[in-house]
Amino acid sequence: MRWLLFAVLTPAAFAQADPFAALDKNKDGKLSLTEVPKAAQAHFKRVDANNDGIVTQEEFAKSNGGGSPAPAKGPDLDLLKDIDYVGKGNPRQKLDLLVAKDRATKLRPLVVFIHGGGWLAGSKSDGLGVMQAITANGDYVAASINYRLTQEAAWPAQIFDCKAAIRYLRGNASKYGIDPERIGVMGMSAGGQLVSVLGTSGDVSSLEGDLGSFTKQSSRVQCVVNFFGPANFLTFYGPDTTTATLRDAKMIGPLLGKDEEEVLVNAKSASAVTWITKDDAPFFTAHGTKDDLVPYAQAKEIDASLAKAGVETHLIEMTGAGHGFDSPDLNDRIKLFLDKHLRGREAKIPETPIRVQ
Repeated sequence: MRWLLFAVLTPAAFAQADPFAALDKNKDGKLSLTEVPKAAQAHFKRVDANNDGIVTQEEFAKSNGGGSPAPAKGPDLDLLKDIDYVGKGNPRQKLDLLVAKDRATKLRPLVVFIHGGGWLAGSKSDGLGVMQAITANGDYVAASINYRLTQEAAWPAQIFDCKAAIRYLRGNASKYGIDPERIGVMGMSAGGQLVSVLGTSGDVSSLEGDLGSFTKQSSRVQCVVNFFGPANFLTFYGPDTTTATLRDAKMIGPLLGKDEEEVLVNAKSASAVTWITKDDAPFFTAHGTKDDLVPYAQAKEIDASLAKAGVETHLIEMTGAGHGFDSPDLNDRIKLFLDKHLRGREAKIPETPIRVQ
C-alpha cells in the first residue's frame, strides 16, 4: 500500500510503466518541483533527500520502496477495461477492473475508486495506480469508474452513475471474484463527494436511479475513504454561502444547476450530511488544513455529523497540507481501515494529526 497516496495524486504518471519518466517532462533525467503536479508537491521535499531542489532517479526509487509499481497486468492479475455498467455505450458509463486470475475459486473484497476533477474533468484511467496499489498483495479486487461530467448532465446524474456501477459489480460478483458483501469506495475531491454520498445514501430511493440491468441489487457500500471531498454545499463558503454563490461558482455551479431554486434542491441532495443515519458505512476522511479548494471545515462537519449519529468515523487532519498530500503514515492507516472493514481484521485506527512538510 506504500504507493497509494502518490498514485492518487499523480495518476497519469502511475498509469505508465515508468512513473519517473512520465513525470520528467523535459527528459533531463531528474525532476524539478515544476514538473511535479501541484497536488503532489508536498511529497517533493520528502523525496529530495539532499535538499538540492532536484529529485534524481535514485532518490525517487529509494523513497518509494526501491522501484516502480507493479505493472497493471501482472502474472496473477487481469486488467479488464471499458466494461459498460449501464449497457448504452456511453464511454462515461464504463469502468476498469483489476481482478485476480483465480477469481473463479476465490472471492475477494472490492475497492472502487472514483476520480476527482471538479465534476467537469477526470477519467477512470486516473485510478490505475490506485488499483495497482490496492491489488498488489492479492487481498483485494479493484475498480475505477467513469461517471457523467457536468458538460453532459447535472446532479443527480453523477450519483446515479456511481450507484449503477456498484449495482453492476455486485450483480456480477461471482463472475469477477468479488465478495458482494464487502465493497468499499475511495475518492478524492469531487470523487470524495461522490463516495461520501454513496456512504450515507444507501437507503435513499431518490438517489438510486434506474440505470442498468441490476436495479434490484443494493448500492450500499461497507466503508468509505474520503480524500478532501465536499460534504455540505450549503456551508461550503461558510456564512457567506448562498444559492447565488453556489450557482456562480466555476465548478459547483454546473453541478447544481442554473436557477436558484434548482440549486437549493440539488445542494441539499448532493451533500452527504443531508442523508446521514446511524446505519451508514464507516468513514475515513483525510483533509489538509490549508486546502484552498475544499475548506477543511467540510471534513470537520461530516466527521462531527457522523459521530453524532453513532457512525464510526475517523478524521485525519493533514496539518499544513493543501488540496493533495502524500504520507506513508496515512497509507498505513488507510490499509488498517480497509482491512478492518473489508477483511474482518482487528484494528485501532490512529487519528493523531499528520504534519505535511
